[in-house]
Amino acid sequence: MNRRDAIKACALAAAGLGGALLYKLMPAGKGANDEVEPYNDTGMKEARHYRSLAGGAVRCELCFRNCRIGEGSRGFCRNRVNADGRLYNVVYGKPSAVNVEPTEKEPMHHFLPGTNMLCIGTVSCNFRCRFCHNWHLSQRSLDQVGLHRSLSPEEMVQYGLRRRVPAVSFTYNEPTVFYEYMYDVAVGARSEGIKTIFHTNGALNARPLRELLRHMDGATVDLKAFTNEFYEEICEARLEPVLETLKIIKEEGVWLEVVNLVLPGYNDRPEETGRMCRWIVSEVGGDTPLHFSRFSPSYRMTDLSHTPVSTLERCREIAHDAGVRYVSIGNVPGHEANSSFCPRCGTRFITRRHFTVVDIKMENGSCATCGMQIPGVWR
Repeated sequence: MNRRDAIKACALAAAGLGGALLYKLMPAGKGANDEVEPYNDTGMKEARHYRSLAGGAVRCELCFRNCRIGEGSRGFCRNRVNADGRLYNVVYGKPSAVNVEPTEKEPMHHFLPGTNMLCIGTVSCNFRCRFCHNWHLSQRSLDQVGLHRSLSPEEMVQYGLRRRVPAVSFTYNEPTVFYEYMYDVAVGARSEGIKTIFHTNGALNARPLRELLRHMDGATVDLKAFTNEFYEEICEARLEPVLETLKIIKEEGVWLEVVNLVLPGYNDRPEETGRMCRWIVSEVGGDTPLHFSRFSPSYRMTDLSHTPVSTLERCREIAHDAGVRYVSIGNVPGHEANSSFCPRCGTRFITRRHFTVVDIKMENGSCATCGMQIPGVWR
C-alpha cells in the first residue's frame, strides 16, 4: 500500500467508512426497491469547491463555515474528509432516505401542486439545530446511521423515470453536505425532463450556490428566525449567510418558498416576525410564499410545547399586513390556512388537507375566478 492509499484508508476509518461497513437498504416506501441495481463504487468522490493549504490541509469553500481540514480529518458537516491533501465527499452515491412523497410535504405550494416527487437524503448537516425533526439523519454521521442505499446519480435518475415522477427533491437532511451527489443527480434529472428542487438551511457560499442553481427549478429555504442570537444559540450557525442565499436564489430566477418553524418563546415575538416579513417583501418579493410551521417537541427540545395555533394565526396576520401575499400555516391538519387563496378575489385556488391536494381552481396559472396570474411553477 502506498502513502496515498494508506492515508485514504486512515481517513475512511476516521469517517467510519472502513471495510466493516455493511451495505443495507433503507426502507423507502412501497415499491421503492423495485428494479434498483446496486451502485458498486464504494470509494469516495472528490469534493467540489475547496483549495489546498500548506502542510496537506485543505480549505472547504462550500458553506459559510469555510472549514480548515487537516489530513485524515473531517469538516464540521462530518461528510467531507481530507485524504492526502484532497477533499472527498464520503456520502456520494449513498442515500439513507429515498422516498416518493407529495410535493406539498416539502413544503412547496406553488410548484406542481398535487404531484409526487422523488425525495432523496443522506446523513448529517452543517447546522446543529436543537429542535431538528430529522435529527436521526441530520445529526449523525454515516457510520452512526449505518443504513444507506448505493445508487449512482445515473441509477437514481433512471429510478425516477421508472416511477414517472415530474420532479426530484433533495431533502430530509441538509443537501449542502451531499452537494456533489445532488449536483450530479440534478444535471442528469433535468437532461431527462425531470424538474429539480432542494430544501435547504440556506448557508451555502455564493459561488457553489450559483453553480447549483443553474440546474435547479425550485428551492425551499428554512428561515429559522430573524435574529443572529437564535442562529448562534439554537443552531450553531449564523443568519446573514441565509439572507444572502435567499437574495441569490431570487436573482437567479429559481422558484423560491420560505419556511419559518415557529418555536414558542424563541422566535415567535411579533416584532421579530414583522421584521422578517418586511425583509422578505423588500428583498425577495411579496409573491414569495411563506409557510409558518407548527413546532412539535423533538430532539433536544422535547420539553418545549407545541406551537399554539393562535400564535401561527397571529404570524400569518403580521405577514399579510407586511405585504406577503401567499401565507400558509403548516403542520396543523385541517386548518383553513393550509390552503392557498387568491389575494385579489379571495378564491381558494388550491384546497389542501394537510399534504393532500383536494381541489385546484386555476386555469393556465391564473385564478379561475378573477383571472389573476398566480406566480409559481405549474403544470
